[in-house]
Amino acid sequence: MRHRRPIWSGLLALALAFLALLAYDRRQGPTGGWLARAGLEPRFTEVDGLRLRYVRAGQGSPVLLLHGFSSSLYTWRDVLPGLARSHDVVALDFPGFGGSQVPADLSPERLRRAALGLARQLRLPRPAVVGHSMGGAVAAALSSDPELDPSRVAVIDAATFAMGPEARPRMVQLMSRPLVAGLVDLLPLRRLTTLLALREVFYDDGRVTGELVDEYVAPVRRPGFTAAMLSLLRANAAVEAEIPRRWAASRVPALVVWGRDDGWIPVEHAEKHRAARPGVRVELLERCGHMPQEELPAQTLRLLSEFLAGSD
Repeated sequence: MRHRRPIWSGLLALALAFLALLAYDRRQGPTGGWLARAGLEPRFTEVDGLRLRYVRAGQGSPVLLLHGFSSSLYTWRDVLPGLARSHDVVALDFPGFGGSQVPADLSPERLRRAALGLARQLRLPRPAVVGHSMGGAVAAALSSDPELDPSRVAVIDAATFAMGPEARPRMVQLMSRPLVAGLVDLLPLRRLTTLLALREVFYDDGRVTGELVDEYVAPVRRPGFTAAMLSLLRANAAVEAEIPRRWAASRVPALVVWGRDDGWIPVEHAEKHRAARPGVRVELLERCGHMPQEELPAQTLRLLSEFLAGSD
């Protein structure tokens, strides 16, 4: 007769696992030290009724940097100082992200208005716009905006053609389900889900350090974050065709940068950008995932600097 383990031993194992998960979830190192190391000082202003955080550095022709989903201006930490040697560089936290105010509801249009409003408020004349992932989709939408009138546009692993529910990365699809998002909010899973997502977006997950997880998970813990993200994901479906149309309508010089090993938005999407706008420059980075500006910052900086200095 097989020996059966007492039920209490199973319950004890579950309790210990939960306590270990709770301890891991509560782990939080200091954040923001990179700003001082980069010689940057966070600034705040109100745009479209929301308090936004941004940084500004350098002199020269203006460049506006737009981050991706569940990210912040932190993603530009290794690229921004190099760009600032020749340009007036502004990087913002979109509403709901980083250190900006978390609104009750979000939409791609509200993100576009935030970028446009900040550029107007800071009087950036014909800025070049550089966007990553979701920020790349916003940059694509702004590429034919007559009010901003950008001088050139660069998109990095952009979500231009991946805004609809079926085209989203698997983890984003999963987190867009209210039940799953609610469980992540209820249970001590914030740090774990952030860790797993970061390991998905890097080709070399050895780059996913404790400091990196600290910087990414801190804004996610803020009250209202989950509700705001769910509203943004619900709204994305409505603009699934609008953003590609705006990208195709643009006539400004454009650069598309992509990690060949992107596991979130496949490299085939780089060709979609070129097919919609023949003649755009496309650069593929080897042994690189969804985050070229973080995984291969020197190569990304070189490509951006050459493009921004161009006369075409």
